[in-house]
Amino acid sequence: MSIRPYRDIIRRKCRQIMVGNIPVGGDAPISVQSMTNTLTTDIKATIEQIQDLENAGADIVRVSCPDEASTKALKEIIKNVSAPIIADIHFHFKRGIEAAEAGAACLRINPGNIGSSDRVREVVAAARDHGCSMRIGVNAGSLEKHLLEKYGEPCPAAMVESALEHARILEDNNFHEFKISVKASDVFLAVAAYQGLADACDYPLHVGITEAGGLRAGTVKSSIGMGMLLWSGIGDTIRVSLSADPVEEIKVGFDILKSLDLRHRGVRIISCPSCARQAYPVIKTVEELEKRLGHISTPLSLSIIGCVVNGPGEARETDIGLTGGGNGNHMVYLNGVTDHKIDDDGIIDHIVELVEAKAAELEKENSQHKI
Repeated sequence: MSIRPYRDIIRRKCRQIMVGNIPVGGDAPISVQSMTNTLTTDIKATIEQIQDLENAGADIVRVSCPDEASTKALKEIIKNVSAPIIADIHFHFKRGIEAAEAGAACLRINPGNIGSSDRVREVVAAARDHGCSMRIGVNAGSLEKHLLEKYGEPCPAAMVESALEHARILEDNNFHEFKISVKASDVFLAVAAYQGLADACDYPLHVGITEAGGLRAGTVKSSIGMGMLLWSGIGDTIRVSLSADPVEEIKVGFDILKSLDLRHRGVRIISCPSCARQAYPVIKTVEELEKRLGHISTPLSLSIIGCVVNGPGEARETDIGLTGGGNGNHMVYLNGVTDHKIDDDGIIDHIVELVEAKAAELEKENSQHKI
């Protein structure tokens, strides 16, 4: 009997679309996105927040466009940022047309809630004319009345049916450059809906647990739901929905992908929870290193272990490792091999220097491979 390798994640096969210069679906890397929470009409604040998200690694950023003033502001915002911008559109078809004309890379829209078939055709024409893709965004909290009457409550079957109904509207207009999401705040409902949709179509899927909560609870909830889907190969772009600074959504998104070996960005710190055996203050050391190493985007691994029980084993598997030793003699490992000892003074500065040097070395190697 053949056994599938336990680390293998076989991604669902689907078609690929483009969101600006970011491919979504197919064999493209899973992209990470967030959404601004500034007033879109506050152009300066919105640009600054998008730039913060870009610095954190955001591939795509969504911006709400509830009124004409927002779509007018969108044009100036897009000129001053690098990430492709998705315009979040609800109910009014003219906002979709204006956003496409303003340079949006994608429209987040539900074709069924913007009016007549003629209005849908106008939005599709604008998207096609301006090279704009779309996302059909189904949410358990806003399902259509006829589906709630049919099923009695939000359920996976209702959400999948809603998504496919919206998809058919675009397909009837010969438009296929779209991805789909079926989000719910209930983990079980969201996961089951995505599983059903993954079987029912070959469009790229935007995965997320909507309205997940605050930073800690929302991170846990999102990690469980999105982790289940990603582990089973479902998901082409992700958004972690947190009641927190949007930059935290990007950080958590990459941490989820890193945990599943689906994508790597920045320093992956492996650290122990600490105990009475620790030979230096592990928790404070890790907290400070996370702050000091946040600017590094090059993927590399760092183990910070307080004693020799698990330290040497973890260090053998990481680019750089620190294992606590007695009497202030802590062992530093480079590329899995013991290299030198350091004392208590300057641990953090020393590790930061080593990580920055390793990142520069890896960047140089990567650039040479590209030549």
